[in-house]
Amino acid sequence: MGRTRTYQWEDPAILAEAAGRMAGIDFLRELKEGRLPAPPINYSIDFTLDEVEPGRAVFSLTSGEEHYNPIGSVHGGIFATLLDSAAGCAVQSTLPQGMAYTSLDLTVKFLRRITVDTGTVRAIGTVISQGRQTALAQAQLVDGRDRLLAHATSSCMLFPVPPARK
Repeated sequence: MGRTRTYQWEDPAILAEAAGRMAGIDFLRELKEGRLPAPPINYSIDFTLDEVEPGRAVFSLTSGEEHYNPIGSVHGGIFATLLDSAAGCAVQSTLPQGMAYTSLDLTVKFLRRITVDTGTVRAIGTVISQGRQTALAQAQLVDGRDRLLAHATSSCMLFPVPPARK
């Protein structure tokens, strides 16, 4: 056991409170610019929100050995986390203040192996369709040459943010 990795994060309650009082796009822009702390998952996996606009979100990750499965490549759960984040945040970017979302499902197709030699990968999420109670989004995971590594679709449930507890 010669390799280690340590990280720290901020109280996630800070984000939950901010998300409830901001439109989705504003919340994500504050995250991207570092005016709000990143959620703990970003530190544990070490990925970042790089771009956000209405209906679109892009995350990136430079994979390391800490992401490996037992057969020497990046674990599919890392792929799925990036794709779920991109699709979900694409939906969040369209929501008005007082509305939130949660993923109902995520269908992932793994197309290529990722290793440390792959370099930085990007998960690009876009909204396909949105109604009053559900939204459908997709995300593509691509490498630096824009080769498709994985694809996902996600259904999200939309709901009002519960009132803040006092």
